[in-house]
Amino acid sequence: MIRRILLTVAGLVAVTVGAASLFAPVAFRDQYGISIGDDPNLLSETRSAGGAVLAVGVLLIAGAFVARLAFAAAVSGAVFYLAYALSRGLSAALDGAPAGGLVLGGVVELVLGLACCAVLYRGAGHSRSGSTGAA
Repeated sequence: MIRRILLTVAGLVAVTVGAASLFAPVAFRDQYGISIGDDPNLLSETRSAGGAVLAVGVLLIAGAFVARLAFAAAVSGAVFYLAYALSRGLSAALDGAPAGGLVLGGVVELVLGLACCAVLYRGAGHSRSGSTGAA
């Protein structure tokens, strides 16, 4: 049950952010004080990243409900969210602190990445005890 909840929450966050970046990139970036205007290059970069984030979100949600996808979803979520969180930390160290909303985003990414790691850890524990780990 906890696996299903964690993967669903992580997936819904990624789907929401991904869809906003893909389908409303100007409004999405504006809320963080980032103006991309009508520059096709910036729009392309924002939309393409949004599509990737949306795809990871769909995988996370699928892994919450399809047991055979749970491991792949948890690994993907852990790598995805922790990479974002660590990259934001590196950027803050190299470039200075970003807007508060982006800092909050980094904290949420760190928490969700660790939650996906917990899903992996719990799944490994169930495998060692002979259980299938299915929730």
